[in-house]
Amino acid sequence: MLFRCNILALVGRGPNPQYSPNKVMIWDDHQSRCIGELSFRSEVRSVRLRRDRIVVVLEQKVFVYNFADLKLLHQIETIANPKGLCVVSQTAGSLVLVCPGLQKGQVRVEHYATKRTKFIMAHDSRIACFSLSQDGKLLATASTKGTLIRVFNAVDGTLLQEVRRGADRAEIYSLAFSPTAQWLAVSSDKGTVHVFGLKVNAGTPVTEVSQNSSEPSLPHTSSGSSLSFIKGVLPKYFSSEWSVAKFHLPEGSQYIVAFGHQKNTVVILGMDGSFYQCQYDPSSGGEMTQLEYHNFLQEAP
Repeated sequence: MLFRCNILALVGRGPNPQYSPNKVMIWDDHQSRCIGELSFRSEVRSVRLRRDRIVVVLEQKVFVYNFADLKLLHQIETIANPKGLCVVSQTAGSLVLVCPGLQKGQVRVEHYATKRTKFIMAHDSRIACFSLSQDGKLLATASTKGTLIRVFNAVDGTLLQEVRRGADRAEIYSLAFSPTAQWLAVSSDKGTVHVFGLKVNAGTPVTEVSQNSSEPSLPHTSSGSSLSFIKGVLPKYFSSEWSVAKFHLPEGSQYIVAFGHQKNTVVILGMDGSFYQCQYDPSSGGEMTQLEYHNFLQEAP
């Protein structure tokens, strides 16, 4: 969906698809008809929309089109990308696009305004998820391990901050910056949404962050370890930054998270049709308060 307007990008899926899985259909919901289509030689993995661009992601390629006339502007080769990972900045004017690079653990950042490409070796493992701040200046990444989330300056690739979701492996479903990039929300298959405080802006690297991520399985819950004074002796785990607030969900469904319009709120959407709105306390943190719950797939009584 293009923001909250009548334009949708549709891709066929399932055993009897309405449209070919190799096509992107541009649907105008006011006219109730397709107003354009793009065809490919392999299945479309994902689509990203801006008012001026359509980005189509295949298994190993990303295509960037001009929205007005569907003219191809750019194509990028990537490592195998079955989940169709790709994000674009949404600020008008300056387009920033992020996709996997050509190596495991690498992300590619395209700055179209300055015609610059930046490769960032973000993780040792494969990339599982990434997100851009609204202005395209900050990039958050998670690997298939799912224990650490790293925040980079998207312009020069500097590692700014590293936060820890937990000690055991997890599949990260979504990452989201708050509109001011003061907070970062994370959802995973552990059934917990975490909110982290970001101490960075695009110009202030955190000097103590290292790429070393050896991870003994030790339980810990505080937002900063009291053992951080011995960080030079014990593994990295003890100096980890932990989430400020969290919210527990029923396990078994995939959830995506975003920040709400109200102050200090997050919105959580589940593939099971569930919708949660929760509020976190930025100073005391802890468990979030549930403000609202609906399920859009369960029939009304």
